[in-house]
Amino acid sequence: MLINYTHNTMKVEIINHSHHALPAYATPLSAGMDLRANLSDPIVLKPLERKLIPTGLFIALPEGYEAQVRPRSGLALKRGITVLNSPGTIDADYRGEIGVVLVNLSAEEFVVEDGERIAQMVVARHEQITWEPVEELSETLRGAGGFGHTGKK
Repeated sequence: MLINYTHNTMKVEIINHSHHALPAYATPLSAGMDLRANLSDPIVLKPLERKLIPTGLFIALPEGYEAQVRPRSGLALKRGITVLNSPGTIDADYRGEIGVVLVNLSAEEFVVEDGERIAQMVVARHEQITWEPVEELSETLRGAGGFGHTGKK
């Protein structure tokens, strides 16, 4: 049985100074779009080295939204390449080029080629808060239990 996917979409302004197609969803239910390196020359990442990789993309998100830059699972598992500040946040008022901070956690050099899919970008709604100072917090079953407090099972 085929499922008919219907979902809401939002228009986001984008300037593409790269020589690659715009990011796109790989499947109808994908949350993230792949970001591609926009390079004139390949970039070598030595083991434990980090570099900012340009994408050539500039976006204008609506108020109340952010874009999250996340690692690609295949690069992380197969090559040890991940996004260092994961997830990286692109705020709605940022108008500069989207860059991806890649780090090589493997023992081998990794060459980032032009057009390579280097990260995913997920657009998500968020709220801003106003702090409300209080003398006590409400009680919960967990209370102040921290890391590992709930056990293994």
